[in-house]
Amino acid sequence: MTANLIQKYNVPGPRYTSYPTVPFWDESKFTKDKWIETFQKSFIESNSDQGISIYIHLPFCESLCTFCACHKHITKRHSVEDPYIATVLKEWKLYLNLMEKKPIIKEIHLGGGTPTFFSAENLEKLMLGLLKDADLHDKYEFSFEGHPNNTTKEQLQTLYNLGFTRVSFGIQDYDAKVQEAIHRVQSFEQVKKVTEWSREIGYTSISHDLIFGLPFQTLETMSDSINKTKALKPDRISFYSYAHVPWVKGVGQRGFDEADLPKGDQKRALYDMGKQQLMDLGYEEIGMDHFALKNDALYRATIDKTLHRNFMGYTTNTTQLMVGLGMSAISDSWYGFSQNVKTVKAYENLVNSGEIPVLRGHILTEEDIVIRQHILNIMCHLETSWEDQNLKFSKLNSVLSALKETEKDGLIVVDKTNLIVREEAKPFIRNICMAFDLRLHESRPETQVFSMTI
Repeated sequence: MTANLIQKYNVPGPRYTSYPTVPFWDESKFTKDKWIETFQKSFIESNSDQGISIYIHLPFCESLCTFCACHKHITKRHSVEDPYIATVLKEWKLYLNLMEKKPIIKEIHLGGGTPTFFSAENLEKLMLGLLKDADLHDKYEFSFEGHPNNTTKEQLQTLYNLGFTRVSFGIQDYDAKVQEAIHRVQSFEQVKKVTEWSREIGYTSISHDLIFGLPFQTLETMSDSINKTKALKPDRISFYSYAHVPWVKGVGQRGFDEADLPKGDQKRALYDMGKQQLMDLGYEEIGMDHFALKNDALYRATIDKTLHRNFMGYTTNTTQLMVGLGMSAISDSWYGFSQNVKTVKAYENLVNSGEIPVLRGHILTEEDIVIRQHILNIMCHLETSWEDQNLKFSKLNSVLSALKETEKDGLIVVDKTNLIVREEAKPFIRNICMAFDLRLHESRPETQVFSMTI
């Protein structure tokens, strides 16, 4: 990979947890009734075989991390737990009323915010309320995100007893100066403790999140963070590029000077060094941003070509229907997307008045669905094909023409019916997907919407 290619392809671009991406949803043609129609269609088609996924957004955090671009609510008042749990269960009941039969749950993920803001008792109340009117898929998987500083052994044990086998801890970086800048101070000893608790209890997949491109990061500090990670050897590692988008999320990402951020070649060097260290430790690169040991299900899904990607990121569970519960949560019926209102107050008011709390969404066209499949193929399997007539679309030739230079640069191989991403071109996956993104091409924004691709 040359510096010239990095400079050439380092442009703003989506991360493609969906297509169309959220900024290009056509809200003018979206209604809540249309969303419900796609939800019910998808439920009928997929529940008996695949089952459904549920994402629950638990938005509360006791303090603001300045690197975070998630929708969150900062508070130290734990009295907010009970009413929020009650509202999530009421929202779930509204969706249950739309289902013709009992749902089969294949996947549940608790995200945030900080799920471990909630007490073990309330997490149990939430899960029991969700599961009492549902069946479990034979291959169900439950996971949650934990903050090392407030994850307790009681929470870990309670969730494990309820069927959770995966936990992801947000580490980001171990360097004291970096931690202070991003307002996420946690010791290696604390991370070690919660990781070891998880293993002792029986969690079969433990993940650590690391971020490159944070303020004050250097090759030395990044190497030290990975060496500390080596000592704990989590099953999976998410190695994300810091997405600096303060124009989208406001003050949350203005806690430091942009001059303190590593740029361009310097940032890419952090990734290249980190990737090499992780691979030297026995991790395999999965799609984009993810690494896993060979005994982990994420690696096996890559080999078996069953890897899937949705708003929760990469997953081993392919489900057509994902229900998002909670403030700002996004749902996906394959034929449509919907996003809930973005404040706790508005969310609780709507649900308590008996309304599904949808703020906006997008109903996919037939062309959207075809392009979505191509982008999903590239993101998960590093290849796609249009040999099947159902995977051809009107502007396919234009897309392939736009990719000629990418092919010339040695990033992809294209023949009459297939596109394959070269192994060394993984850092450019987002750029390759952008060629298929007709919504992006048709609606070129005048201002920057996305983070940089590299």
